[in-house]
Amino acid sequence: MRGSTTESDVEPATKEAAEGLEAAGGAEERAGGAEQYAGADEEYAGGAEDYVTDARRARWAAVGTGTLLTCAGLAAALLRSAGAAPALVPAAYAVGAAVCAFAAVLGAKGRTRRALWSLIAGTMIMALGDQFD
Repeated sequence: MRGSTTESDVEPATKEAAEGLEAAGGAEERAGGAEQYAGADEEYAGGAEDYVTDARRARWAAVGTGTLLTCAGLAAALLRSAGAAPALVPAAYAVGAAVCAFAAVLGAKGRTRRALWSLIAGTMIMALGDQFD
């Protein structure tokens, strides 16, 4: 019985070998993950410059949109006040234009998220005023 082994003799060795392989495989996966993201610092080295460019673009978009909506609201208020519309209509356009002008100021200061919501509110005020006509 020298060359024969029983199941109970093989099982612990197999479990140890399997655990060793699992540990080695987990280490390889972790090492592979580290190698995968090794160039991440190099890839995002210009991230600060991209962030500044995106922020500048957002500020200009908020200022430009706010200015455009302000001009449109004031023009609509002047045109509606010259016509036979109720007084509430040109007032709503003027208030909406004022809110959009405030949004343009917020955008210039870098408060682009608040400027966006102010632009939405100003446009809704102007649209509400149009419903009174």
